[in-house]
Amino acid sequence: MTARRKTKQIMVGDVAIGGDAPIAVQSMTNTDTRNVESTVAQIERLQKSGCEIIRVAVPDIDAAIAIRKIRDQIYIPLIADIHFDYRLAIASMENGAQAIRINPGNLGGKEKLAKVVAAAKQHRVPIRVGVNSGSLEKDLVKKYGHPTAEKPDAMVESALRNVALLEDLDFYETKISLKSSDSMTTVSAYRELAGKCDYPLHLGVTEAGGLIAGTVKSSVALGILLYEGIGDTFRISLTRDPVEEIRVGYELLRSLNIRQRGPELISCPTCGRCEINLFGIAEKVEQYIQDMETPLKVAVMGCVVNGPGEAREADIGVAGGKGVGILFKKGKMYKKVDEKELLSVFLKELEEMVEKKG
Repeated sequence: MTARRKTKQIMVGDVAIGGDAPIAVQSMTNTDTRNVESTVAQIERLQKSGCEIIRVAVPDIDAAIAIRKIRDQIYIPLIADIHFDYRLAIASMENGAQAIRINPGNLGGKEKLAKVVAAAKQHRVPIRVGVNSGSLEKDLVKKYGHPTAEKPDAMVESALRNVALLEDLDFYETKISLKSSDSMTTVSAYRELAGKCDYPLHLGVTEAGGLIAGTVKSSVALGILLYEGIGDTFRISLTRDPVEEIRVGYELLRSLNIRQRGPELISCPTCGRCEINLFGIAEKVEQYIQDMETPLKVAVMGCVVNGPGEAREADIGVAGGKGVGILFKKGKMYKKVDEKELLSVFLKELEEMVEKKG
């Protein structure tokens, strides 16, 4: 793995981004921000899953005002997502947004941008410059063509142009995102930008799709970039419950040996020797461990004969047979259980192990 790219560091609330800070996992609510109760409820679920920064859409002034009530009930930093209307950016910061996501060139001119920057300085709020391949400036598309993996120049120049607008106003508390719905275009754009500035980068593949397509596309792009030392925070964008984004995010970091959070699930794909409902057991165990923070290896195996040996590195595991199952630790069997009680006994043992490890 390449050494991490050196960047300046900014603060989003109490979460450091860039420099030597841990790579932060974030998400975005899909509730109506004006509905404070439902938005807070979703953020609470995200917090529990490990979300470290949350972004909310701000389509109007009522949503901007709602930020104050939302912030009073959550404990992770909140970013306001603004499109076009500079007044919403200012109102969001006045109501407690700890960062804003804007495209500086789309706010109606330098005078309006200057008002946003003045508010950001007053409230000590960083700005994320967000560039999407589908909404680039017409002159850049005319100059370079639509961005591709071979030629992402339009995206990179758009980002640098918008950052320059902030720098002209003596503002440098900035992070940048370059998002495309194409994985390799995303990779190329971030690679090129990484060599042209030292701002922290927010990674993501936009409009990636549902659970399967979105996970694969995001993991390919972000996995390549993170392995190359590029990226300081990211979101896995899925057309799903945003809690799924956090689960995928931490699994991606775990697979790259960058960060560990909670148990790692090891489970076999099953074969003709499996005589229990392994899919059901594995799914329930996976759901059960999502809110745990202790870094354990947990195995769910379908074969009593081979399971414990194949998952010998697991701290605790379960393997099933016909009408009976076994629990094992580090590859050694230590308890035989009736199939009907297998899941409940296993979860109890897992809970006790977590408690012992603190």
